[in-house]
Amino acid sequence: MWLPILTLLAALGSGLMAGLFFAFSSFIMTAFAKLPAEQGIAAMNSINVTILNFSFTLAFFGTAAICVVLGVVSVLRWSDSGSLALLAGSVFFLVGTIIVTIVFNVPLNDALAAVAPASTEGASVWANYLKDWLPWNHVRTVANFAALAAFIFAFAQQSQA
Repeated sequence: MWLPILTLLAALGSGLMAGLFFAFSSFIMTAFAKLPAEQGIAAMNSINVTILNFSFTLAFFGTAAICVVLGVVSVLRWSDSGSLALLAGSVFFLVGTIIVTIVFNVPLNDALAAVAPASTEGASVWANYLKDWLPWNHVRTVANFAALAAFIFAFAQQSQA
């Protein structure tokens, strides 16, 4: 009984993260790009500090922990219905969300936080940030939607078994 519950929680976590990243890809970063560099930097830095709260941490790292469990279970129970979808969803989330965030988005966020927003360097870093951060956010968006779909598929297969 615990496997369908974990699968449902992984789907919900992936969906929450997909929605968050989708909002940034669809309109938040476009709106910030229309602001003067100093204001865009201030807005993004504010989000990067504010987002580190309990609800985000639970959705981000809680889903990652569930994905680790589901990934291991899917390999150990490879012949069970939905195992391939569980493994796929786990890989999509762990690689496309956790690894991409740590390797690409966080270093860009740290570089943005380190510049003086009103400086020439700040304007340059902001231009590069917009160019480099957004494509990786698109990767996170697609990866989370793929994880969500895989977990829904796995849940459906578990329900039929």
